[in-house]
Amino acid sequence: MESRILFKSMSSGSCGNCYYLGLESPEGKHKGLIIDAGVSLRRLKRTLVENGISLSDISCLAITHDHLDHIRSLGSFCKKLDIDIWATAQLHKALSHHFITGQEYETASKKALQPGQWHSILDGEALIRYFEVPHDATQTVGFAIQLAGHNYVHITDCGALTEEALDLCRQAHTVVLESNYDTRMLIEGPYTEELKRRILNGNGHMSNSDCARAIKNFAHEGLKNLFLCHLSENNNTPQLAYLSARQALEEAGMSGVRLQALPRTHCSELIYL
Repeated sequence: MESRILFKSMSSGSCGNCYYLGLESPEGKHKGLIIDAGVSLRRLKRTLVENGISLSDISCLAITHDHLDHIRSLGSFCKKLDIDIWATAQLHKALSHHFITGQEYETASKKALQPGQWHSILDGEALIRYFEVPHDATQTVGFAIQLAGHNYVHITDCGALTEEALDLCRQAHTVVLESNYDTRMLIEGPYTEELKRRILNGNGHMSNSDCARAIKNFAHEGLKNLFLCHLSENNNTPQLAYLSARQALEEAGMSGVRLQALPRTHCSELIYL
């Protein structure tokens, strides 16, 4: 028997972002990583334990960017967990001076992601690399992760997909992709004109339509799972995001792909990929 691959979203949206990706051995032992630290350590621990996973099974944390909803609990993660923190050198520098991380970040085990390089994680059982995406943070990245023969791509808070991101998605079995807003809801909604421009300008967030176009661009026979993340509370609904992505998959001839809009404020189920 081979190890099984597990995925769980702890929270996905402006209220907080945190995701678990890991391996479960045939003997039931777990080994995994966390992407982003936007929920409390207490909540993370409780949720993992409820699914038979211990905090001691987590060996590393990967950070996509330095906006608050992705790093809110990074200081406590660094202080209380003996794990490696993976980020680019530029992000490490910014986080070292960020008000939310505090002195705990200075003593954390920081690992620098190098451009275009794969790095070994999970005791050599997985590989990770980053790629840049446009978003109005110090630097924003997505991740490609290989584990147990499975290619996983994670993209959140992204104004548009680059060719590098699309190429990695074309090789992925599982893609987590932002579908932040419905354009009509945003334009007709209560946000200020300045905030609307920020979201729409290509360095903000991806709309349902943007997401759909990207799906049709990267959809391929190997794609098994597509999870929509970072849905707006005010400018989207899970139904609108799902229907837009489902139509794109069907137009690409990929109606058999498992599709799910991840919850904003609560956990998804534990998903076997």
